[in-house]
Amino acid sequence: MNIQSDKNKIILSEEKLLDAVQNNDIQSLDDLLHPDLLFIIPNGQIITKAMDLDIYRSRDMKINDIKLIDQEINFVGDNAIVVVTTEMKGQYLDNTLDGKYRFIRVWKSFNAKWKIIAGSSTQLQ
Repeated sequence: MNIQSDKNKIILSEEKLLDAVQNNDIQSLDDLLHPDLLFIIPNGQIITKAMDLDIYRSRDMKINDIKLIDQEINFVGDNAIVVVTTEMKGQYLDNTLDGKYRFIRVWKSFNAKWKIIAGSSTQLQ
């Protein structure tokens, strides 16, 4: 494991993820998310990869803008734990998503390809 090389790959993967979220790029999301993903959204609901992709396919969520404010990356074995704070503008169904959010994502390396296996998000005051 080359920590600096892997850190660069995670940074690029995180950038690709934010771009995919903003552009409703289902193919990229499908590529980045592990099939067994579990993710906790701000209201406490647990969603799977299939549920997440369905949200994007239905266009129930629209992210107009997302900006990375800060990012921390730690490695534990072949896992990367990423904590990011973002500023987001968008809408999910009839709910406005405008504000700052903190995410934790766990990335795992599968045959030198990083996939998100778990995560959680919360809205900051």
